[in-house]
Order: sequence, then structure tokens, then C-alpha cells
Amino acid sequence: MAVKIRLARKGRKKLAYYHIVVADSRSPRDGKYIEKIGKYNPLTDPATIELDFDKALGWLQNGALPTETCRAILSYKGVLIKKHLLEGVRKGAFDDAEATKRFEEWMKQNEAKIEAKRSGLEKSRDDKLVEMLAAEKKISEARAARLTKKQADLAARAEAASKQETTDAAAEAITETETTDTAAETITEMKTTDAEDEAATEVETTDTPSEDVEETTDTPAEAEPEAQEKPAEPEAEVTDVQDETDTADAPTDDDTGNERPADEKSSETTADEKSRE
Repeated sequence: MAVKIRLARKGRKKLAYYHIVVADSRSPRDGKYIEKIGKYNPLTDPATIELDFDKALGWLQNGALPTETCRAILSYKGVLIKKHLLEGVRKGAFDDAEATKRFEEWMKQNEAKIEAKRSGLEKSRDDKLVEMLAAEKKISEARAARLTKKQADLAARAEAASKQETTDAAAEAITETETTDTAAETITEMKTTDAEDEAATEVETTDTPSEDVEETTDTPAEAEPEAQEKPAEPEAEVTDVQDETDTADAPTDDDTGNERPADEKSSETTADEKSRE
């Protein structure tokens, strides 16, 4: 039976991380495994690796075969170089002290490389962040400049519109004033005309009654003489009667020159009155 050191996938879609396991080559990828010796997370930069160094070295010495990804992980962690040095000690090429010394030197170099890579990544990340901030600042400044220009244009348009409205309002006010003055003048003229018409009408009305009064006055004046003339005839008649009466009453001389007696006079007067009636 072949034993392999391989990765078992865990996590959800697009957020996968892996377990480093020792399993039978005939088992499914995410199936049963013999032993879990570490974790691997490729989502971080640099990748996060947790490994049980002694167990991984023991399984390699016992003949377990790593996959390509697991071989890279083991090499990165120094498991393969440790296995190589131990084989050299076993063959007698150098002793354990030399092997330990060489391994420590390699680990120092490897850690320096890892630290340099981490520093470079952080620096590049910072530089990228600075560049992004600078680009964002430029974009913000350009946006602010456009906004300022737009606001200035809007303010200019608003000011022009307000000036135009003020001018229009002044023109309308002048037009309304002129219209009001014209209307007032028209009303005044109409009132003056009406007053003149009323005055003329009053004058005509005043003249007409005076003429009527004059006519009325003249008419009674003309009528009075007639009235005075008409009663004049009876007065004349009365006068004639009185004259006749006086004549009758007065003593008359006959042919002989003697006066008639009073009884004769009264009888004659009575006869005359009866004849007149």
C-alpha cells in the first residue's frame, strides 16, 4: 500500500483552505486519512503554513511520498533539507553537529528570504496603497474642481436670472405704473366729462324751469288784465244803475220847472227796476 502526504480541501467555494494529511493513495481526496500533520492557507500573502516538523520528517523517512504541492511546502519549511542532512550523517559524510550547523545556517537564510519577501510585500502593499491614495486624491481634486466650476456656473446663471427677473420686474412695474397713470387719467377725464355733462344738464334743467316760471308768470299776468277787465262791465252796469237810481231819485223839473213829488219818483224807480228784470 502506497502512503502519500497530500492536501485535503476544506472551506467553502472560493474560500478554500487545506489540511496536510497522510493518507492511503486509494482513498478519496477528502476521504479518510491516517494522520493530519498541518494546515495550509493560500489566501494570505505570504501563505500561512502550520506544520508538525517531526511528524512530517518521520513520514518521509518511512517512505511516504508527497505530492508536488506538499513537496513545495515541505521544502519551504526545511523538512526535505533536514532529511538530506540526516542521510549524509547516516552514510558518514559528516557528523550530527555538522548537520545541525548546516541546517541552522540554511534556516537563517530561509528566514531572511521569507522576511525580505514579507517586507517587500508589505512595502509594495504600502506603495500600492500610497499610489491608490494619490490617484484617489487626484480624482477627488478633479471632481472638486468640476463641482466648483459647476457651482460657479450655476451661481452665475442664478445671478443672471435674478438680474433678468429684477429687470423684468422693474419693467413690469413701470408698465403697471404707466397703465395705472393712464387709467387714472382716463378716469379723471371721464369724471371731468361726466361732471361737465352733469353741470350742463343742471344748467339746462335750471334754465327750463325759469322759462316755465316766466311763462307761468307771464300767463297769470296776461290773465289778470282780462280778469280785471271782465268785472269792469258789471261795475259799469252798477254805476249805470246807480246813476240811473240817482237820476231817478233826483228831483226833475217838468216843463213848468216844478219838482215832482217823492211818491212819483219812487213809483217810477220801482217800475224801471221791474222792467229791467
